[in-house]
Amino acid sequence: MRTGIVVTALCLAVVGAAAAEEAIAPTGKIELFNGKNLDGWKAFSKNENAPSPWSVKDGVIDCTGVPPGYIKTEKAYKDYQLHVEWRWSGTPGNSGVLLHMNGEDHVWPRSIEAQLMNRNAGDFFVIGGTEFKEHIAVNARSDKATRRTPKMGETAENDVGEWNNYDIVCDGDSILVTVNGKLKNKATECTVTSGRICLQSEGKPIQFRNVYLEPLD
Repeated sequence: MRTGIVVTALCLAVVGAAAAEEAIAPTGKIELFNGKNLDGWKAFSKNENAPSPWSVKDGVIDCTGVPPGYIKTEKAYKDYQLHVEWRWSGTPGNSGVLLHMNGEDHVWPRSIEAQLMNRNAGDFFVIGGTEFKEHIAVNARSDKATRRTPKMGETAENDVGEWNNYDIVCDGDSILVTVNGKLKNKATECTVTSGRICLQSEGKPIQFRNVYLEPLD
């Protein structure tokens, strides 16, 4: 009898953990950044002994870029419109928004990246074995495998130091990425459709503000 009780308790614990991890589909606006602190986010760094690159200054998320890592939402999400504003606060470099992050923390975790590298915002990168239809097509046309799916056309980014808008629609197994009002990329038949949202620390100082989710139209 005691064995049965233990097994039942373990089963309930597993079910409870699964429910806690269930992705949220927004039914109203969800402010992911409150403008005051990083409540609702967890930081991961490649060097946990180094000072954190993340802070909040003057109502914006400030990232030094060193060491490499990210902040991730404490909760997982699916089927949403994500709005993120960013600008380079010094010499421009690399960063990104990781979508549908799943699994263990490391640099870099399983996800699909909406790239923020200067002049390359709108590119996609597959990380940790994720995949989608358009990326498979890119590799089929290339002489060598690449994790990148380039954006459509020229950059839509503003001048360095100016704020930019990233609007990302995650609908089922598809992702649409818009930079400053211009559609820059799409991914369909994605192998990941839900998970945490991450902002990257990747070498250069960058700032973020107005990070929120809205329901799909």
